[in-house]
Amino acid sequence: MIVRYESDGSIVMITQNDHAQLSGLFASHWGNDKFEKPRPYGSMVRAAMYHDRGWINYETSPQLNPETGKTPSYREVPNDKAQLAAFEWAGDWLGSIDPYAGLMVARHRTGLWQGRYGVIAQPPAIQRGTLPPDIKIFIGRNEEKQKPIADGFDAKELATNYNLLQVWDLISLYICSTETLKDDRIEPVPLSYSGKSAGMTLTPRNGRTIALDPYPFDVPELVTNLIFRRLTQNKFRDTAELQSVYFRTAPQIMSFRLVPASAAY
Repeated sequence: MIVRYESDGSIVMITQNDHAQLSGLFASHWGNDKFEKPRPYGSMVRAAMYHDRGWINYETSPQLNPETGKTPSYREVPNDKAQLAAFEWAGDWLGSIDPYAGLMVARHRTGLWQGRYGVIAQPPAIQRGTLPPDIKIFIGRNEEKQKPIADGFDAKELATNYNLLQVWDLISLYICSTETLKDDRIEPVPLSYSGKSAGMTLTPRNGRTIALDPYPFDVPELVTNLIFRRLTQNKFRDTAELQSVYFRTAPQIMSFRLVPASAAY
């Protein structure tokens, strides 16, 4: 769950599934005269769309931190045995449908605890310090599971696609994570499977319009609809009250327009 405490006192809550749906939309429209279309196309769209499926169990029962009185955002949720099991299930589940997509999701998860395997220079990776033993065991076991699957595919293509998945994730997080958008940059962004890449700037314009340079999509402008809940109550007695308010709050839609930097907006 992406949780934002807003300046007006409300709480915006966005599920990881809804965040990932934006990533899937970006993947589905990726490709034009500057950017090569993802391949295998269906598998990469599927991986982007379900890359955070491991959060679905937690998001059916969002919790309250009794020490802070707040509901934690995804980076603050404890990686206990149940959550680690859910992360592993997500890769296995998608892999049973599409082995390539499942491999991408599993690699995404193990990479997040290791600075996205160093493939993204900007924005800087989160420094996590020494990883707890349970996470080290999880990484080791799941990286071993990934090896025989990865051996059946082209290593260079896998590396490019892992990089692409991180880019789609980061563009979506840019949209979802803050109340006020600011200039940002993602680098490197693959242009093709031949090794070419570029830095991409994200610049907010009027309202919820975002200019991307270079622009990667196959339509003149890409409209995204983000589903979220806005809780007007921001203090809760306990988890039960938080969940009651959350589930009784109607979902809303926040629309964004992604456009080329040359567009007149």
